[in-house]
Amino acid sequence: MRVSLRSLVAALAVAMAVFVAAPAFAQQPASVNPTAASVKEQQLMQALQAGTPGQGTTLSGRITIPDAGAGNLIQPQGQAWRAFHQGTMHWIGAIAILGMLAALTLFYLVRGRIMIEAGRSGASILRFSTFERFIHWLTAGCFIILALSGLNVTFGKFILAPIVGEGAFAALSQWAKYAHNYLAWPFMLGLVFMFVTWVIHNIPDGTDIVWFKKGGGLVGGEHPPAKKFNAGQKLIFWSVIVGGGLLSLSGVYMLFPASAGGVLALQFWNIVHGVVAVLLIAAMIAHIYIGSIGMEGAADAMTSGEVDLNWAKEHHSLWVEEKLARGAVHPHAAGQPAE
Repeated sequence: MRVSLRSLVAALAVAMAVFVAAPAFAQQPASVNPTAASVKEQQLMQALQAGTPGQGTTLSGRITIPDAGAGNLIQPQGQAWRAFHQGTMHWIGAIAILGMLAALTLFYLVRGRIMIEAGRSGASILRFSTFERFIHWLTAGCFIILALSGLNVTFGKFILAPIVGEGAFAALSQWAKYAHNYLAWPFMLGLVFMFVTWVIHNIPDGTDIVWFKKGGGLVGGEHPPAKKFNAGQKLIFWSVIVGGGLLSLSGVYMLFPASAGGVLALQFWNIVHGVVAVLLIAAMIAHIYIGSIGMEGAADAMTSGEVDLNWAKEHHSLWVEEKLARGAVHPHAAGQPAE
């Protein structure tokens, strides 16, 4: 009897509790939005701007893990970097690359192809050895793939994605990223080989001033004297060495971000990488033009390695004289008239 009475009292207590709590449960919404009361980005930015000047460059929260950087909620420099990467960088790339293409098209329409004025002699002279051509194509081949995969990062989602679709673009971009990361290493190796092999021929001297004064023979009828590399080729060489060096250094920091020295340094090297890349791409477009359709006989130098003697005498007369003095060219062949 006493047990039954206790059970009855307990049941009544539970019923009373449910009755009292029912209105509170009834006031709860059917669904809860967990982010309704969350802080918006604009509020964080306003809080950052309202802070005391000089008291730091980030808006940070409290954390309990050892990595103090994990507490940074907003870094204003990141906002500036994003604006540059998604805005200014597009304009720099478009102006540099499209501007170069437009300039070369206009030059071709006005000047036409640069022909061998004396015509082909039928005699040839070795210009680049097998090893020299190997390091050229090693570096050039890697650079082309690096350039295309890098441009995809900046312009791909605007140009390529609408054409091939999001799925194909994602797969292509993933493979392009692998190619970019791994081909960077043979590209850097090629830069080292190029520097060691050709630096002695690319030291500026007095003949370069004369070459520039005469427009390199591109805008006049007279070809200025030049050694193995003329002033224009020296400019390309140092652009590749300096520009390629900056791309290599910044690229290594981007591959191994922990070595960059912090987020701000990494953002700096990211900007350097992008700007130098598009400028070097524009320069290489001009180099490819002159070495192919822009000038008769120029492509032979990096294909067979041998160039027509008349071509060499017109564009690199001092180099031909040096070869003659060393007996590398038969005097009769060097002096034979063009038919």
